[in-house]
Amino acid sequence: MIRITAACLAILLTSTVLDGANAQSVGSTYTSTAPKNCRQVGKPSELDGSTTRICPGKDGLMVLIAEDDLREIVSVGRNRKEAAGEPAAKLWFAPFNSSETTVEWRAAGTKPFAIIQRWHIADSSDPDKQGRPNTKDMLVVTRLPPGPVCHVAYVDAIANPNANELARKAADDFARSFTCGKDEVTIVGTRGRAVELATMR
Repeated sequence: MIRITAACLAILLTSTVLDGANAQSVGSTYTSTAPKNCRQVGKPSELDGSTTRICPGKDGLMVLIAEDDLREIVSVGRNRKEAAGEPAAKLWFAPFNSSETTVEWRAAGTKPFAIIQRWHIADSSDPDKQGRPNTKDMLVVTRLPPGPVCHVAYVDAIANPNANELARKAADDFARSFTCGKDEVTIVGTRGRAVELATMR
């Protein structure tokens, strides 16, 4: 028979309270990268209309959106220069693409560790009535500082009805321990056309 003394019980209860106090809840908040909520950097290119803008994020972080030749990059840093130097700022999807203007921030307590954003990837093999390519949706999970900023996981938004939940779980499970430049981006859930297009090389 195991006996728990009053002293032992007090220690156990204290430990439980401390553990609860130290535990950080993980949740989501949102910001916008719509042009009206951002600061445009320079003027649109006279050649192709390409643009760059910097948008306020969470916890002092800024979101950099750069568009060139109908393709976008999204990166994060304390300022424009820092964001532009991150691995995420050097990653382009081959097909034409664009990112949604809502950014979901996953945070432990008040410290964000990943963002989730919906992307539209153009599918040239699926034209609309005007001959323009229809797009396929994909969620991109990107890890945040400390450490480099880079893509961690892709979730096909059409092939997975629970894509948002899968992306949040991927952010929570992988982002903080992901090593940019060494670890491979994880394809989460069912692999659909959007992921196939985004990973074309």
